[in-house]
Amino acid sequence: MSLVRVHNFSVSLDGFGTGEGQQLDAPFGHAGTRLLEWAFETRTFRAMGIHGESEGSFGVDEAFASQWGPGVGAEIMGRNKFGPQRGPWENEDWKGWWGDNPVFHTPVVVLTHHPRPVLEMEGGTTFHFVDADPASALEQARALAGSLDVRIGGGASTVRQFLEADLIDHMHIVLVPIVLGRGERLWDGLEGLEERFDIEATPSPQGVVHLVFTRRAVV
Repeated sequence: MSLVRVHNFSVSLDGFGTGEGQQLDAPFGHAGTRLLEWAFETRTFRAMGIHGESEGSFGVDEAFASQWGPGVGAEIMGRNKFGPQRGPWENEDWKGWWGDNPVFHTPVVVLTHHPRPVLEMEGGTTFHFVDADPASALEQARALAGSLDVRIGGGASTVRQFLEADLIDHMHIVLVPIVLGRGERLWDGLEGLEERFDIEATPSPQGVVHLVFTRRAVV
């Protein structure tokens, strides 16, 4: 069966995956860009249209960042990753943060209590808006992904829900040396999570630590 993966998901030292106060000009709330600055100079994020000061690194950060795409046939994301709106859609003009040609190039399942029609974008990205629990959403995403893997793209509450449901096989978390103090926490309610995974830690010259969680085989 295909794997369920998380990649390039950044958290602060106090466990927040995003800051407080998300809005149109602040997708990560008061955290600003601080959770993702480790990635801005990688070739992978440059290819996504992120501006930086170099041509793109080949170092340890790029080695991890580049794994987010290969082998993935669909993504699942929460509504707050898709956009800043809450409640019923006032209209369907909003098409995400990524412009006319989003970076995914696969089907994307957006979890929301307010479904809307499928949104087809350039480059092969199609957004499917569903009201579903994690297991049901994963079933839909796997059908869209074919034989390929499914990526859980965030935000923090979405990743946490899939961890609570024990549906994640591989997870790359980037521990960023900042303290946010408020926002959306990743680890709440996940006591004993480490017992399910083998965990490897790789430090980066950027000051972050790449944590890779791999589901332990059932004996």
